[in-house]
Amino acid sequence: MAIDLRPYQEEVVQTALRGENSIIWLPTGGGKTRAAVYVTKRHLETKANAKVAVLVNKVHLVDQHYEKEFKPLLGKDYKIMPVSGDSDEKDFFGRVVKKSDVVICTAQILENALTNMDEEKHVELTDFTLLVIDECHHTNKDAVYNKIMSRYVEKKVDKEGNLPQVLGLTASPGTGGNRSLDKAVEHVLQICANLDSVIVSTKNNKPVLKKVVPRPIKRYDIVEKRHLDPFADHLKLMMSMIHEFMPPTVSVGLREKGTQEYEADVVELRKTGVLQENRLIAQCALHLRQYNDALLINSTVRMVDAFRLLDDFYKSVENNLLDGTDFFLQGLFEENRVELKLLASNPCFENPKLAELEHVLVEQFKDKSSRGIIFSKTRRGTHNLLEWVISNPELQRVNIQAGILTGAGTGAQHMTQSEQKETIKKFRDGGLNLLISTSVAEEGLDIKECNVVVRYGLLTNEIAQQQASGRARAENSIYSVVAEEGGRELRRELTNEYLEDLTAKAIEQVQSMNPRDFRLKISELQKTAVMIRIMAEKKMEERSQRFIPAGVQFLCNGCFTPVCHGDDFRSIENSHRVNINPLFKRYYNVGGQVTLERRFEDWEPGRVISCSKCGKNWGWEIKYKKVAILPCLKLENFSLNTPEGKCSPKKWKKVPFQVQDFDFTKYMEDRLDDLDLDD
Repeated sequence: MAIDLRPYQEEVVQTALRGENSIIWLPTGGGKTRAAVYVTKRHLETKANAKVAVLVNKVHLVDQHYEKEFKPLLGKDYKIMPVSGDSDEKDFFGRVVKKSDVVICTAQILENALTNMDEEKHVELTDFTLLVIDECHHTNKDAVYNKIMSRYVEKKVDKEGNLPQVLGLTASPGTGGNRSLDKAVEHVLQICANLDSVIVSTKNNKPVLKKVVPRPIKRYDIVEKRHLDPFADHLKLMMSMIHEFMPPTVSVGLREKGTQEYEADVVELRKTGVLQENRLIAQCALHLRQYNDALLINSTVRMVDAFRLLDDFYKSVENNLLDGTDFFLQGLFEENRVELKLLASNPCFENPKLAELEHVLVEQFKDKSSRGIIFSKTRRGTHNLLEWVISNPELQRVNIQAGILTGAGTGAQHMTQSEQKETIKKFRDGGLNLLISTSVAEEGLDIKECNVVVRYGLLTNEIAQQQASGRARAENSIYSVVAEEGGRELRRELTNEYLEDLTAKAIEQVQSMNPRDFRLKISELQKTAVMIRIMAEKKMEERSQRFIPAGVQFLCNGCFTPVCHGDDFRSIENSHRVNINPLFKRYYNVGGQVTLERRFEDWEPGRVISCSKCGKNWGWEIKYKKVAILPCLKLENFSLNTPEGKCSPKKWKKVPFQVQDFDFTKYMEDRLDDLDLDD
């Protein structure tokens, strides 16, 4: 099937058509994916033994790219296979690659296949002749894209041949948080080095691009600061009482309550309490974070939402009170619960931002064909906003049918992948006309043109701002920023506008570099990156050999009870750390069954596990090969006692000892021996 490109698309694919590595920089809605399909088609037609991998960073984009672009345009002539974590094909990915012309998959699937030496699963980068990397600005730092491309760059630096061509796609590489042009240029060059690519954009067809992708009308819907907020004042008073309960020096350095800075402070304070085994400080910090979360919710949505957060939290811990600290904290909330509930139900002090949001939505949805997205920061925030929309008579009067779109996962407020797909389908088909979304809808999502996009209570970077703005593609669409006068959201939005312009200037400067100077700079950055990676791997190896496993003790973060040692752990598939000591079960209770939408080859989820003494959630069980029940622990719920003192690493790869691989045969033999001894 012939693929028609617009003039600006034809312009930006020329570098790729010459077989050179390139990053296509086009705005959201500019047709980057269509350009990639065109390059893929020409590559398959002209390259001997061609094989293409299309990498995406979100699961729902696998099916979207397959169904909307690659299958309709290339499916008749080529074998195209979509593979994601919820498909069986991931379990024999190596075989799938051999039999396919084009594989569309999440980056993690390819990364797993590169590291898995099982013949059915393993692939090499050299098995492909073209890598298409969607949302390629994520090829940075420890992101999965960069892990894949680090291997590529290392092979290039070592002068290994047969590396695939690279085609990156992005709406904005951003400035990397930098605010000067020189630093922004360095960031863009680093992205180019990571992808071993030049960055291309339209020069000769800007008017056409502007017509195809009209910029929405941006407006700031600003509200005055609350004159009176007795609910927040009461919460802050209770927080001060907790401060006074702690040792006098502890709360001195804590910053303003109800801010992200305060949250960072109490997270550090809890870490200090855990490392010192000071339960008073650790528990107070844990509860102060809940109060601070309530203040943040109160500043974004309804008072009743903030109250419910605290009420749910205290109900969840009321049966696990261990000492005087727990009784003080629980008692403080119970004594103030009625007063807080009364204040939260008083409409006189409700959040003025919600009234402004209501005004914006009513104004836009008077037109029955209107479609919109509200971007909110947290999953909880999206649920709170949905409840508000459903219960708001004015919004129901203009027939707003709202739904939530958040990231996939296993938590209480995560969506399953099928729920994501269903919500997106309803929005495309018109069953929903308003999405309330976290950042999951900012990138790559192919949805019908919206005429209203609202950024509500958000603090994000210039990339997210540009992508959110790009969702408003309809003619004369509105991009509204609902924010408090002089507030942080407003200041951040204005900063992002500056950074968006700075990104464009940085790209222009990179593109105007002398080609030889550009290549030398890229080569220099790549050699540096390879050295840094080798040093980091060496450092990680040294850290993993620092102590013998039996010399590292694990303590519950909730009650500081010693529960196991490092030599009790084994690694399954390099991603799950399980405790194989049969005596460990005396330390935990089991709860409800964990349900995962995805299926796995050798294991399935079991039940939630928690500390039998304090109720602290520890993780969940894994049922391995249907016979071995193994507790799988979240490291963040434990502190480690080592021969040189305490530490609390958050990731298993940072523990100061080596975790052996799980040997199922030996495990079963040991269990049988234990049974024989019992007899």
